[in-house]
Amino acid sequence: MVQDFWQEHKERLRAYVGKRVRERDAIDDILQNVYLKAHTSLRNLKSEGSVSAWLYRITANAITDYYRAQRPTEELPADLVAPEAERNVAAELAECLRPLIGTLPDTYQSALVLSELEGLPQKEVARRLGVSVSGVKSRILRGREKLRERLSECCDIECEGGRIADFKRRGGGGGSCGGDCG
Repeated sequence: MVQDFWQEHKERLRAYVGKRVRERDAIDDILQNVYLKAHTSLRNLKSEGSVSAWLYRITANAITDYYRAQRPTEELPADLVAPEAERNVAAELAECLRPLIGTLPDTYQSALVLSELEGLPQKEVARRLGVSVSGVKSRILRGREKLRERLSECCDIECEGGRIADFKRRGGGGGSCGGDCG
């Protein structure tokens, strides 16, 4: 069956490839690749009515592969340096926040750690701290304000479109920063 199938389409496929590839030896190589691909994939063919279109698609892909392999390649210079990985400024700055939160008074620190770092809902934070939900909301709000102030004291932050684009730690490494950042 496979032999009959191949013989039925072989000459038409040869003409199809011959119109697209000038080298006679390459035509036979491409047809051999098509035959191998068709032979190994024939059992995956859904319906016999689409055999011709399927063969031409395999052939077109084989021609494309042939031309891709013919493309000249240039050797890369030995001194070519890989581009630096894109900096994740928000993640870097987030590393600064944990030590800075540690410098806040305990009332704000505990509320921020539970809600912002551990991701607990404000109701749960209130339950754990033994205060009202409105009290927790107030502590979180004030804690964020104090954290923003401390961060501004030690880092220059550049924002674009509501997002942090860059930041740099201010000189000297001292100040009120609680950790190593930027």
